[in-house]
Amino acid sequence: MAENTAAAVTPTAIKESPHGPHGYSPQRDAHIKRLRRIEGQIRGLQRMVEEDVYCIDILTQVSAGTKALQSFALSLLEEHLRHCVAEAVTNGEPEGEDKVAEATAAIARLLRS
Repeated sequence: MAENTAAAVTPTAIKESPHGPHGYSPQRDAHIKRLRRIEGQIRGLQRMVEEDVYCIDILTQVSAGTKALQSFALSLLEEHLRHCVAEAVTNGEPEGEDKVAEATAAIARLLRS
């Protein structure tokens, strides 16, 4: 009886995408760890409100959470530009211009937030 030699699938295993690996794929585990820390910060805000903490102290933590999310977004955007957009443009793919437009729209959304 032959054993299955395939590696066990973990929750953070890189999944195949119909569009190939994404720019963030090599750092996926680090990104998940970072997002879990941000999630903890947000849960901390809820506890602060439940514990009736001083307004300014809560606002300080809101600012920290916002900056953490913005930093994550910029990191993800950089990976997208370096991988997905650059690859499409370099390879002359027809969707290269679409990827540039998508990235520009994403930057505009980040600037408005």
